[in-house]
Amino acid sequence: MGWVSLLTTFAVLLTLITTRLATDMVMLAALVFLSVSGILTHQQALAGFSNSGLITVAFMYVIAAGIRNTGGLDWVIKYLLGRPGSARMAQARLTAPVSVLSGFLNNTPVVATFIPAIVRWAKHLNIPAPPLLMMLSYAAILGGTLTLIGTSTNLIINGLYQDLTGEAGFQIFDITRISLPVAIIGLAFLLFWLPLVLKNRETNGQRMFGDFREYTVEMAVANDGPLVGKSVEEAGLRHLQGLYLVEIEREGGIVTAVPSEERLRSGDRLVFVGDVEAIMELRQIRGLVPSTEEQPLLAKAAPERRIVEAVVSPECLSVGSTIRESRFREKYGAVVLAVARNGRRIEGNLSNIRLEPADTLLLEARPAFVSRQRYSRDFLLINDTEEERPDHSKAWMAWAILVGVVALAATNTTSMLNAAMAGALMMLVTNCLSLNLARRSLDGHVLLTIACSFALGNALETTGAAAYVGHYVLSMTAGDYLLMLIATYALVNLMTEMITNNAAALLTLPVVLAITQGAGVPPEPFVLTVMMASSASFSTPLGYQTNLMIYGPGGFKFTDFIRAGLPMNVICGVATVTVVYLLYPM
Repeated sequence: MGWVSLLTTFAVLLTLITTRLATDMVMLAALVFLSVSGILTHQQALAGFSNSGLITVAFMYVIAAGIRNTGGLDWVIKYLLGRPGSARMAQARLTAPVSVLSGFLNNTPVVATFIPAIVRWAKHLNIPAPPLLMMLSYAAILGGTLTLIGTSTNLIINGLYQDLTGEAGFQIFDITRISLPVAIIGLAFLLFWLPLVLKNRETNGQRMFGDFREYTVEMAVANDGPLVGKSVEEAGLRHLQGLYLVEIEREGGIVTAVPSEERLRSGDRLVFVGDVEAIMELRQIRGLVPSTEEQPLLAKAAPERRIVEAVVSPECLSVGSTIRESRFREKYGAVVLAVARNGRRIEGNLSNIRLEPADTLLLEARPAFVSRQRYSRDFLLINDTEEERPDHSKAWMAWAILVGVVALAATNTTSMLNAAMAGALMMLVTNCLSLNLARRSLDGHVLLTIACSFALGNALETTGAAAYVGHYVLSMTAGDYLLMLIATYALVNLMTEMITNNAAALLTLPVVLAITQGAGVPPEPFVLTVMMASSASFSTPLGYQTNLMIYGPGGFKFTDFIRAGLPMNVICGVATVTVVYLLYPM
């Protein structure tokens, strides 16, 4: 049974590393196999779904959504960024609020809110935006390690640790005395290192997509012409070679994500996007005439339309397909206006562009698209040019609820789970968040991945596979305490860069506990090391969501993260092992 558990774990890792299959589906398949094969009982296989760490993560998502929905983060941006005198001072000014916020809130909404504000801030101060954006992501990652609730990984590691050992687990600030020195060392290094490694990287977040005139063509339906009354399909406007029909202006209103069956009317103003050199193809269509309007239609505000920028997630179902093959408009209810890769817009026929992870899309969509995708795993929204302003009158209430949750947990008045449940309920009772938004804030992909990962962890533990691997690692380190800490950090950190941090932590924790049991040492310093190592993903844009979110707006190349992030991985690793070794001596 132990070998079957090891082979299953190896198959999961190989699948996650070499394919684009969704992590939650891979983990679910492993859970089903372990249960059907009899390696785990039904109770053991499904134990993750009732784990207190998982449920705490779910309620913390709701609390973070309440902060965002009331505009609580906007207040921080407005009053704490200020007007620093230099680029390095701007980076320093950014680190404290981002790190502290990430210590108590999910990193994704924090970074999503800060990105457009930082790009505008950098332009106003006339300083490069890329170092600020990379500092934003790295500060959010380091800040997430400051408390037990700073990242879902910490909570679920604590939950699995409680299940496997029967111990009480960690309190909210137990990790802080390790993570705070590491964060200070890492941020200080970044203040020195980022301006050097990114000194030739100019900001192009504002000019990544440029002016709409560069890639849009506007035509009009001739009065009483041959196209009047025909559908878009019948008029031959759906399958043009170099251009794509985006929207129609009609009698002051806008028809967005135009369906093929939409019928044209006299005087309709049509917007096409793509290769503007293909305009001759349009002019050869009888019944179409050049538009006489000077202002681009897409530059006009319209309640029916939202212009948004979104980063393609590695888990997006359209990755690997062209925009035409993926039936993007039908699937998402949005139209791709432009695609940028490595900070540069890809020119030519949009329909033939094959989407890749970290591509930045400029989309024209209905308002409902923004609401749906804000909590989706297909895209990470980074800039909504017409974002609705929240009602800031309840921001203080949302912050008070979060402070109350932290206070209840920190003083041991109640458990972290009870505090999170009470906080989520208060968000709903005080109308800081609607029930519908609360439901959408629950990241089903992450929660399912975590719950299913528990099954693999339980299989490694109950079949003795973890003990076998732990014994092997123990023999390699000769039982030396310092070498065991180094091996623990290196193993977890390496897996984090290859697969999701939650999965990496849950798969390695049983092995780490087996190592400590075999060596006869306390497990606490090793569990805390796992927490730190699983969040220290700096060297690739795909290793952590916040890195992916800044990739397009910062105009970064993949090598920028390697040059900036690899030293950070080493420094955080050395700092973590050193601090743990000093605070938890043998």
